[in-house]
Amino acid sequence: MIAKDNTAMNDTAKAVLRKVRVSPQKLNLVASMIRGMKVDKAMGTLIHSRKRIADDVYKALKSAVSNAEQKSIDISDLYVKEAYVGYSIKLRRFHARGRGRGSTITKPFSHLTIIVSR
Repeated sequence: MIAKDNTAMNDTAKAVLRKVRVSPQKLNLVASMIRGMKVDKAMGTLIHSRKRIADDVYKALKSAVSNAEQKSIDISDLYVKEAYVGYSIKLRRFHARGRGRGSTITKPFSHLTIIVSR
């Protein structure tokens, strides 16, 4: 029988940002900027980013660091282990077109999960 090592789970903290009003493709651009970075460098990158959604990603990263602090993890050497994006709902809207026709406008939402580790 193989014994499971729970030390890896004890050194991680997670924050989930749900139903963000931005497409997953645009959110993934910002999430890929911080993957694998140290937390302090990632926060600096997000502060100076020109993307609109970078402020929300910064808040989620700050929440993940706070969660790590609550679990008594030393936050001086944390790095972003994972940052991944998932699909959420799509709002469907109607746009009137010529000759009495209509077309749909989809407004996508997405989820963001950030995992920090030592």
